[in-house]
Amino acid sequence: MKTELPPAEAEVAENRAPLWATVAATFFGIGRLRPGPGTWASLAAVLIWLGMSRFIQPAWQTLDLAVMALVAIVIGIPAATATAKASGVKDPQFVVIDEVAGQWITLLWAPVGWKTLLAGFILFRGFDIVKPPPVRQLEKLPWGLGIVLDDVAAGCCALAMMQLLLHLGILSS
Repeated sequence: MKTELPPAEAEVAENRAPLWATVAATFFGIGRLRPGPGTWASLAAVLIWLGMSRFIQPAWQTLDLAVMALVAIVIGIPAATATAKASGVKDPQFVVIDEVAGQWITLLWAPVGWKTLLAGFILFRGFDIVKPPPVRQLEKLPWGLGIVLDDVAAGCCALAMMQLLLHLGILSS
C-alpha cells in the first residue's frame, strides 16, 4: 500500500531527488496528477502503446513492448529508490513508473484494439489494487525493488488473465 507525506512535504522532499530520478519515477510528471496517480499512469501507458503500435509491424509489437517494459523496470528501480529515499516514504503515490511497467507487461501478446486495451487496463488496475498473494509480499522488498516488482507481478497476473480471456475467445480485438 502506498503511503504519502502531506502534499507540501512530499513536494519539497521530491525536489531533493536527482532530476533524472524524479522525471523517471513520476513518468514525466504524471505521478503528480490527482486523484489516482497510478490510474493516470496506467492510462498514459495504454495510450502511449496505442500510439506507438500504429508505427510498428505486428510481428515486432510484442518484442518492442517487452523492451519498453524492461526499460521501465531497469530505469524504474533506481529512480523509485532515489525518489522514495528523498521523500522519506517507502512507496510514495507520486512514483508511478511501476504502474507503467506493469501495464505494458499486461498488454504483451494481446492484439491492439480498443477491447483488449480496455480489458488490459481494467485487469492491471484490479490486480494492482487488490495485490493477491504473492504480489503483496513483494512490497516488502527494499525500496525500488518493492515499489516496482509488486506491480511487475500484478502485470504478470493480469497478463495471464488477459491471455486466458483471449484463448477462450471471451475477448477479441
